[in-house]
Amino acid sequence: MASDIIIRRMTLADVGGVAAVEAATFPHPWSCDAFESEMRNIAARYLVAEKNGQIIGYAGAWLILDESHITNIAVLQSERGQGVGKALTHGLLQYLSNLGAAYATLEVRKSNAVAQNLYVSLGFIKLGVRKRYYEDNGEDALIMVCDHMPQADPDFEEPETVHE
Repeated sequence: MASDIIIRRMTLADVGGVAAVEAATFPHPWSCDAFESEMRNIAARYLVAEKNGQIIGYAGAWLILDESHITNIAVLQSERGQGVGKALTHGLLQYLSNLGAAYATLEVRKSNAVAQNLYVSLGFIKLGVRKRYYEDNGEDALIMVCDHMPQADPDFEEPETVHE
């Protein structure tokens, strides 16, 4: 991955850029309102990849106790094949691990071999199939899980961290 790419936590100010990546990537994209709602969702965490001040990709997940589910990963077509998706996904797995996730699940199109190979390279395994999961064409989704999360950073904190 190029050294001029920054991976960081998504903020409300990033919603427009993230929605643009989403619209350029998916046949039924989430709206700006959906991403704004995610920013208020206590269970949701999102990262963005930024290059020269422009958002070129993002990844998000929901976390409940030790269970995490990756909701979206997208990179602009012009930036694919350069390690951005891998850096985002690895960063998200580290983030989720830091927050206490023991594993992460996701769905991926059965036809998306590139994404499947990326996930396998990060330790995901194929677990099952969701028949006719995708609304746009009725394609099946593979369910994948990673139960070999990165080691949590013991010094990790964020504004939402609760100290008892």
